Amino acid sequence: MSVTAAGPLTRAWTPPWPLDLHAVLSPHRRGTGDPAFAIDASGAVRRASFTPDGPGTLRLALTGGTVHAAAWGPGAAWLLDGVPELLGAADTAAAFAPGGHALLSRLAGEQPGLRIGRTRRVFEALVPAVLEQKVVTTEAWRAWRYLLRRFGMPAPGAPDLRVPPPPRVWAAIPSWEWHRAGAEAVRARTIIGAARVADRLEADCAEGRLRSLPGVGVWTAAEVRQRAAGDPDAVSVGDYHLASRVGWALTGEPVDDAGMLELLAPFAGHRHRVTVLLAAVGGGRPRRAPRMPVRDYRSF
Repeated sequence: MSVTAAGPLTRAWTPPWPLDLHAVLSPHRRGTGDPAFAIDASGAVRRASFTPDGPGTLRLALTGGTVHAAAWGPGAAWLLDGVPELLGAADTAAAFAPGGHALLSRLAGEQPGLRIGRTRRVFEALVPAVLEQKVVTTEAWRAWRYLLRRFGMPAPGAPDLRVPPPPRVWAAIPSWEWHRAGAEAVRARTIIGAARVADRLEADCAEGRLRSLPGVGVWTAAEVRQRAAGDPDAVSVGDYHLASRVGWALTGEPVDDAGMLELLAPFAGHRHRVTVLLAAVGGGRPRRAPRMPVRDYRSF
């Protein structure tokens, strides 16, 4: 790790596998207009975060198999220290065994650079997950953009980005601002309640701890653990499309959540990894029902 008088902290790290930088980091992006995440014209990824040491911005560029990282702000050193984990160094991908399943074997072979990384920031993963509860993603991403632009701070070294505010700020957002964001009272209360115990969540983000929070169920807990803890087994049970996608990919037939869990049981320890691999298949059951409607709570 190094720093110049006029520049950011920097670090170079070479992963022992062919890293797919964008695939590993894409789960942390909340839409193309995410104020905390951007991809430069060069392909470098910039991400703003409120770390235990304060706000920081991380820029990651992959050249010749080496990751060149630069970070700004009080949280710069913390962000650089976590680069390998963010990019999947702690992932157990090598232990994944498709068990002779032809499709999964092929998909794993086609995506050798895919790893499940972890941000180590639990509350920061929880807020957008709660905003995405039971609504279409466009609605949730709109709320995320509004709240970060209204209550976030300019990112160090990247004034076009916004750092997600710390828990104390989320806890103090007034009701009318949640309404303007399009987040109804239930989701607002869940985030405010989580903000009040954020320190405990950062110390322990086990599924049981997360699900003990009012308004946080199995889907939200899984979404948080996937991103903050890099859990390759956290399945987003209750997702609007996931069970059907898994069923069609593995059997050619749609299944419900119970059927999905049965299909994923042989891959215990890597069930989320399997769903990520299957996302590359695309397709699925032809749509015959109307799409889930966009509900704009700002007009209620």
